[in-house]
Amino acid sequence: MGKKKNKRGNNRDERASFIVDMFREFPDTKFSLKHLAAASGGADRDGRTMTFAIVRQLIEDGFVEEVARSKYRLSRSAMPRYEGVVTGATPSALYVEVEALESDVYVARRNGAGALDGDRVMVAVARRSRDGELEGTITEVVERSRKPYIGTAQLTTNSIFITPDSRRIGTDIRLERKRYPEVEDGDKIAVRVISWAEGERLPEGELVERLGRAGENDTEMHAILAEFDLPYHFEKEVTAAAERIAGEITAEEVAKRRDMRDVVTFTIDPADAKDFDDALSLRRIKEGVWEVGVHIADVTHYVTPGSVVDDEAVERATSVYLVDRTVPMLPERLCNDLCSLRPNEDKLSFSAVFTLNDDAEILDEWFGRTVIHSDRRFAYEEAQVVIETGVGDYAEEITTLNRMAQILRKERFRKGAIAFERDEVRFRLDDKGRPIGVYTKVQKEANQLIEEFMLLANRRVAEFCAHRMVNGRRVPRPMVYRVHDEPSEDKLGRFRDFALRFGHYFKAQKGRAVAKEMNKLLSTISGSAEANAITTLAVRSMAKAVYTTDNIGHYGLAFPYYTHFTSPIRRYPDMMVHRILATYLAGEKRVDKKHLEQLCQHSTEREILASEAERASIKYKMAEFMKDRIGEEFDGVVSGMTDWGIYVELDDTHVEGMAFLRDIDDDDYYRFDEARYEVVGRSSGIRLTLGSRVRVRVKSVDMNRRTLDFKLLLNN
Repeated sequence: MGKKKNKRGNNRDERASFIVDMFREFPDTKFSLKHLAAASGGADRDGRTMTFAIVRQLIEDGFVEEVARSKYRLSRSAMPRYEGVVTGATPSALYVEVEALESDVYVARRNGAGALDGDRVMVAVARRSRDGELEGTITEVVERSRKPYIGTAQLTTNSIFITPDSRRIGTDIRLERKRYPEVEDGDKIAVRVISWAEGERLPEGELVERLGRAGENDTEMHAILAEFDLPYHFEKEVTAAAERIAGEITAEEVAKRRDMRDVVTFTIDPADAKDFDDALSLRRIKEGVWEVGVHIADVTHYVTPGSVVDDEAVERATSVYLVDRTVPMLPERLCNDLCSLRPNEDKLSFSAVFTLNDDAEILDEWFGRTVIHSDRRFAYEEAQVVIETGVGDYAEEITTLNRMAQILRKERFRKGAIAFERDEVRFRLDDKGRPIGVYTKVQKEANQLIEEFMLLANRRVAEFCAHRMVNGRRVPRPMVYRVHDEPSEDKLGRFRDFALRFGHYFKAQKGRAVAKEMNKLLSTISGSAEANAITTLAVRSMAKAVYTTDNIGHYGLAFPYYTHFTSPIRRYPDMMVHRILATYLAGEKRVDKKHLEQLCQHSTEREILASEAERASIKYKMAEFMKDRIGEEFDGVVSGMTDWGIYVELDDTHVEGMAFLRDIDDDDYYRFDEARYEVVGRSSGIRLTLGSRVRVRVKSVDMNRRTLDFKLLLNN
């Protein structure tokens, strides 16, 4: 009996359809003619002939390409292609963010077409990996990023080679030496890539700015700002425009405002603060009834829309706080002089004035422009002494305000606010900006006093602006909100599993119950070894707060309406809110919501960059602080884990570094168990998880990349 023939092999259309599906399913696979013939119905002579004819037609159609002798692969042009931006990179891979796809596309460096971090590219999505990750090939660099790359210059006879500080770049960058004679060997510079010609080993760059000598404090701080495309000085025309702004407070201007200069008023700020956004006033109206004024610098009185100064403030959107300096949103003439609510000076302010009873309940409120006179400037530490002792300048006012603040705080948490309060690590610096010590900044009642009244003003301004009354109905009107969405169930699930590893049960699934359960958990773990790790993951499980005109409330604060009104010297959204509030108080209705939303998105983006720059400056100072301690041993706790190592946070200093598993000096093999989130020694059975106490030795410090490498000492 002869062999039964495969029906698919006898039908050209069916065979062709099957071959097309094979190429689509395995777009990176190189198929031989024999393989295609056998898989599609038979590799006999007739089958191979038919298969060859089908493949030739697919090549003519541009669907398939011959990549070697009798080896065929899906054409790059036939793959699904998307436009996206390279938003992440490692020495071996790129990650492309595509708006239309649910996850980033992984691209091996060899398939990256010379794309760099920040470039806009076309990516052909080839397949999903075994773990479901999208994989692809970059087929075209659509637009080079205008973001500068920061690195150190090495000079040769004809060229300047820039070795980037960041490992994300993955290549040196070449400049023509004759074009930039001012660049010296060892300089830290900012460059932009302008081209990467096919066949060239390195991309060609252009000089953006010479930042100074590598290793010098000012140079390194400027380099961090340049890395995140943040300015560190004002152009002359901006400074000049600010200097021309008149500072005199005229009798005519005072007459337009509520005069509150005779009310006891003071500021409470960090000891090293130079600009004072806010002040508090207190006046007893009658027994058990108080007038509390929250007075905010009236920046928009001095800065008009469309002016050079306003345009610069829009672009910056926020002040940037590095370890050793503040890069202000507004020129010094405004932030430290005209607008700052300095003591013993008459100042213009925009105020929220509340009538409160002894239980901190709002009996009445008023919003409008005022003139004030601050009687005293307190540092937080000074105000805290008054709170604790009841003795000192304006003791009655401070203790009364603190008592009401604590009532507001208790009520806020009762309604579901989340208590994400972590101590901040600060550096003691010498006169050259070098770190000589580390300390922890603890939030005390003086900090809470200011926080609660600022929150009150922000909340009530948002509520006032959100609607207008028309024939007894509340009609929404455009407003800038600070919103915070509910956490996703996926992130909560991962957090729930993580907390369970430490024996902590997190029961809530969604809604306000999450906040209640979160506060309970954070209170339970306070002071424990795992507290920092769990708190960190709890924060990461939450959504990010953003600016928008579409209100969804602020989940973390448990406010249905919330905005930023209280810091216009350092945040542009606060200036926007001041202008909106002034418009509505005047009875006007015209506010451009579309324009506001554009400014909101920009402000959110700049805020993220400023936060990243701040973290980078902290990492740099941590590395600088530890560079003279190579070889020394320290105790710490495991603060994070990866396949290749563990992060360790040192006791006392809170400095964090990486201890690689490959560097452990014993005969054991250590692996990361992702399911249990622990590192396990195969022979010894040693188990390390978040919060485990360990001892490490400082192995190396990389100042350019702002990293610390530790050696794990398991036998000590």
